Order: sequence, then C-alpha cells, then structure tokens
Amino acid sequence: MYKVSFLNQGKVYELFCRKVSGSDLSYGFIEISELVFETDDSVVIDPTEERLREEFEDVEVLHIPMHAVIRVEQVRKRGICAIRDSKSGEKVTPLPLDGPRRKR
Repeated sequence: MYKVSFLNQGKVYELFCRKVSGSDLSYGFIEISELVFETDDSVVIDPTEERLREEFEDVEVLHIPMHAVIRVEQVRKRGICAIRDSKSGEKVTPLPLDGPRRKR
C-alpha cells in the first residue's frame, strides 16, 4: 500500500492506494489507482475522509502531474486520509459548501 501526498488547489491531499506507476497518459505524470478509504463500519465519521471519498468515488485511475507530487511512501497499513493547509500543515476540516441556512 502507498501513501501519496500531492498539491491540489492550494491544499495538500494525502491519499492511500494500492498501485502507483508512471502514467501512460503523458510524460511528467504519475498514476495512482485502487484508492483505499476507511470502511463505513465505524461509528465516528471523519468529515475529511468522507469528502475525499465523495470527491474520488468514481475515479479508477488518478493522473497527477509530477510537479504536484510531494511524496510517495510505501506503508504497511492504511492511515487517515487528509487534506492539509499547504503552508502550516494543519489538517483542514471541510465545511459544507453552502454553509448553514439563515432564516429570513
């Protein structure tokens, strides 16, 4: 299993996958496939993990430009998927895009 950290829209994404290889799409890309997310068995749901699962749910192969890749690590077991601030490294907890509804 691999942990892949890469820049995406000003944030650092950390995903886990089973396969990492050079991309057939074009030189200068890597491809990651067989993304691994937490199973739905736990009682506590991590909103970041849930957002990443929804964002990449239909992705079979993700092609990432080499200049966006920060690190690829081979790991023994899956950790927590995360979205981090690129400057501070703090974990970003995504909030609903439309925010709370206000009464008028």
